Formats: sequence, structure tokens, C-alpha cells
Amino acid sequence: MGNTSLIRLEDIGMTYKIGDIPYEALKGICLNINNGEFISIMGASGSGKSTLMNILGCLDKPTSGSYFLEDRDVSDLTSDELAEIRNKKIGFVFQGFNLVQRLTLIENVMLPLYYSGFHSKEAEYMASETLKLVNLYEKGNKFPNQISGGEQQVVAIARAIVNDAPMIIADEPTGNLDSVRGSDVMNLFLKINAERGSTIILVTHDKNIADYGRRLVTMRDGAIIS
Repeated sequence: MGNTSLIRLEDIGMTYKIGDIPYEALKGICLNINNGEFISIMGASGSGKSTLMNILGCLDKPTSGSYFLEDRDVSDLTSDELAEIRNKKIGFVFQGFNLVQRLTLIENVMLPLYYSGFHSKEAEYMASETLKLVNLYEKGNKFPNQISGGEQQVVAIARAIVNDAPMIIADEPTGNLDSVRGSDVMNLFLKINAERGSTIILVTHDKNIADYGRRLVTMRDGAIIS
């Protein structure tokens, strides 16, 4: 794990218009995240953490400031260029598992690989290996409605890491799970961080979940307060 910089945010601002009234969702955010870090971004609803996550995930562009991902300024890229970065560099895990119900678990995990242009044999091999890593290989031919919510979230994590994206963004990944399943999922993130060196950015309002991260960034009113 090198401590080279993966992400550098310089004075990021985000302003939305609500009707005619500008609303400043982010104010002068400066943040460095190194390769291989496990960082938690915590804040109450409305603190700006989801807006920040959307910018980090190249889903949104900031109104002002610069976002460097692997030393490339992505704040000015076209939507096609951003889509390519999302596909190759970022794995997303959301509170809703977002699995395709008519696909088997292994087919769900293979999806990002198809978008990246892998052949089906290669994609199937990579998806199988990833399901082995998360201990769900035996259930690969089941459908999402045949497994528990906790297992569905694990499949969503497998899908996020299958193409070896350097960065995983997890938005309230345990929000729909009980505490036992939630801690299973968080331990899996720790394992992926340790064994694969993936950078994990966890967004949560829950202090118990945030404590799994090695560094805690707290947000309030669109700014980082600690």
C-alpha cells in the first residue's frame, strides 16, 4: 500500500438553485485521500456528505474548485469521459442493493465487466473468483430473491470490486441491514481493503459504522469540521 495520493480536492464548492434561490451544498472542501485508505465521511442528513459522494464518484461536477483523481483533473471532463472513469476506477455500493432481479448472482457480478468490454468467459472467471472471495461462490446460480438481504449486499460489493477498481464508494451500505448482517458487511470491507488494497470511502450518518474506517471526516452544513 503506497501512500500516494488517489484523490485531491481543492476548494470544492457546489451550489444548487432551488427556484431562484442559490443553495450552497458544499463550501470550500479540501481533502486528500491516499491509495489504500479506508475513510469514513460522516454527517447528519443535509450535511453535504451525499453531494460530496456524488462528486467523488464522478456523478456530479462541482460548481467551483478542482478534483484530481490519480493526478488527473476530472472537474472539467465531459459526461462520456466521466462515465468511463466511473466504469474503470470506481465501484459503487448503495443502501439499496440495486441487483437485477432476473439475473443470477454471478450474472449480476459480471455486469460491469460486460460494460468494460470483457469476453464472457473471462468475465465469468473474474466474477467466480470474486464470489469466492466474498464466500458466496456456491450460491452463484441463485437469483437475488432467493438469498437474504445481507447476502444481496455482499453480491453488490462483489459487483463493485470485480473489475479491480482502485476506489470503492459505499453509501450507507448497512442502512437496510440488521446489526449482525451490518457488521458482516463492514468486516468484508475491511478484508477487501486489507487484501486488495482498494481505497474505501464510506458515507454514513451512523457513528458505529463510521468507526470501521481508519480516518473519520465529519461534515456539517456543507463543510468539513474535523
